[in-house]
Amino acid sequence: MDNAIARVTATDEALELIAALHQRHGPIMFFQSGGCCDGSAPMCYPASEFNVSETDVYLGNLGGAPFFIGLEQYEYWEHTQLIIDVVPGNGGMFSLENGSGKRFLLRSRLFSDAECDALQASRQIKR
Repeated sequence: MDNAIARVTATDEALELIAALHQRHGPIMFFQSGGCCDGSAPMCYPASEFNVSETDVYLGNLGGAPFFIGLEQYEYWEHTQLIIDVVPGNGGMFSLENGSGKRFLLRSRLFSDAECDALQASRQIKR
């Protein structure tokens, strides 16, 4: 069951914007911001311009774009599936969607008890 549990997913609208950004900028990646200047928005960067550290956690791929989150944020969100959506507005100051009239938005849902049990069994979640 744990292979079917996605830690991060994207809406169709988000996947469309990801494809457009990939077409325009080449390989891209996401990092879940922990606050600061752009709040808790998922930030999209050219893959070659963001250095992932050993404390960052890989959550999965969205339309071919790897998605990472800092360890401290991961520990806060580990019982939650992150859902990346798109809404009208301005993207984060340094995020690639800035200027497109759209911005990425983080939504979430708590994993069910069964999903938490499966993730715990695969050592992907603390209980």
